[in-house]
Amino acid sequence: MAELGSLDGRIAPAAETFVPATDDGLLRGDGAFEVIRVYDGRPFALADHLDRLERSAASLRLTEVPRPELEREIAELLEARGGSEFDGGLRVVVTRGGRRLLLTEPLHELPATARLATITYSPTRVLDGVKSLSYAANMLASRLARERGFDEALLVTPHGRVLEAPTSSIFWVEPGGALCTPPLDEHILASITRQRVMAVADVEERPCTLDDLRSATEAFLTSTTREVQPIVAVDDIEIPEGERTREVGRVLWKRIQAELGG
Repeated sequence: MAELGSLDGRIAPAAETFVPATDDGLLRGDGAFEVIRVYDGRPFALADHLDRLERSAASLRLTEVPRPELEREIAELLEARGGSEFDGGLRVVVTRGGRRLLLTEPLHELPATARLATITYSPTRVLDGVKSLSYAANMLASRLARERGFDEALLVTPHGRVLEAPTSSIFWVEPGGALCTPPLDEHILASITRQRVMAVADVEERPCTLDDLRSATEAFLTSTTREVQPIVAVDDIEIPEGERTREVGRVLWKRIQAELGG
């Protein structure tokens, strides 16, 4: 079945769902968005995603997010897309022009493991905590990494602090066994999957450097669409796959199933 879209409650094929060319969401990337994983027609952590969308919109000084309308339109769109037959992603966008755009999306196939290339990156502090449509820097970082033959980018500050990947969080296991992730005050996104991992595993928040990854016994990425993906290389640093990563993947999946009620 073809992907569907909804603009302000009107459902149509995704390829025929548009915002006007004059909307500053298009012209200036002035808007906020969320991508929600849908399992068999059920959106995971929908309330958390909409909470973050509201926070992003408030930070950008957008008009108030019409949450009841979004909740109703999401249910209608997923039912039209196939209900329990749909397994994929749901993108929710609110724009400066006051439009609500919903799109169902297929899941992109990812490699079983990830090889990362470091890309120098300075966070835009004024956008801390905002999942903004201004995502060109993140997407360019991924393209630069792939041009070098890697699977994904790893964003590292000019001072050598490891932050996150363009669309996912990073965790690593220290030689003593501690599972760690960079703290939010490093100006990284408050990822919903990151929060779930921290809820099901004993995680320490601490700043990360490339030397930390060089000595790591394991490392992995987490995101809405990746769940848990082992990291096997960062530039010239080889990192072994390990049981700790597999265990986090198992307990995260159990948490997802429990929240979905299945």
